[in-house]
Amino acid sequence: MLRALGLGDLLTAVPTLRGLRGAFPGAEITLAAPAWLADAVARIDAVDRLLPTGELEPIAFEEPDLAVNLHGRGPRSTELLEATRPRRMISYAPEEWPADRHEVLRWCDLLERDGIRCDPDDLLLPEAGGRTNRIVIHPGASTGARRWPAERYAAVAEALRRDGGEELDVVVTAGPGELDLARRITPEPVAGSLAELLDLVATARLVICGDTGVAHVATAYGTPSVLLFGPMSPRLWGPRTGPHRVIWHGRTGDTFADEPDIGLLRITVGEVLDAVGGVLCGSVSSARVTSA
Repeated sequence: MLRALGLGDLLTAVPTLRGLRGAFPGAEITLAAPAWLADAVARIDAVDRLLPTGELEPIAFEEPDLAVNLHGRGPRSTELLEATRPRRMISYAPEEWPADRHEVLRWCDLLERDGIRCDPDDLLLPEAGGRTNRIVIHPGASTGARRWPAERYAAVAEALRRDGGEELDVVVTAGPGELDLARRITPEPVAGSLAELLDLVATARLVICGDTGVAHVATAYGTPSVLLFGPMSPRLWGPRTGPHRVIWHGRTGDTFADEPDIGLLRITVGEVLDAVGGVLCGSVSSARVTSA
């Protein structure tokens, strides 16, 4: 399988990977994906081997029995898989691409039309420990369009520390290249390995972040979350089930822009704190989108 993308992309593909494992229980399943995802791939029971592969780079594999394109609609990703000379291949043609379909359902649909059953709700990873009182705030995202302003995250963190007292332990995390951003919120952010980040989110009481990979980690571990969406619609990338509150102001835009999306900027500190209060009080038992 080819899915040489990011952390969130990997975790949304878990139901598809498990569908393949169910269809081919005796096969060796190899996932072509970036090497930095190794700690996350190791937690997915449906994958036997990670083949380190960069995005849209040649795949070092020859003559697989089956090649599955979970990367995109091509043509480059399809050509790279065809170059491995598979006996059989499953892939979307460009004209078949379901652009308006949720990311999880899109890939389940691809396999199910080939007779391979997938459960789109089969997203959970094995537990990584007991729940703590930590609230994880992750301000980063792969593009500026999806980064809510750091000063607003700082205001949320300060309010939680003030009102929660010793009951809540607010932790700010930073991914690669995000330390300066995180330090605008707290002097000592947590910037460990991917495995440490996964364990931190897996055992947290709550996660607050934007539309980024950490949001999908929260879904994968059933960790309650408050997610700030813009410019992408949560109907395509948000959690479909679970104790999550999504705040979205109904506006879509350029997800690759350098500056925060206008719709994302409409989300206020007060809205986030209200959503946090609802989740901490247990009033959110399944995924819910708040939009205006």
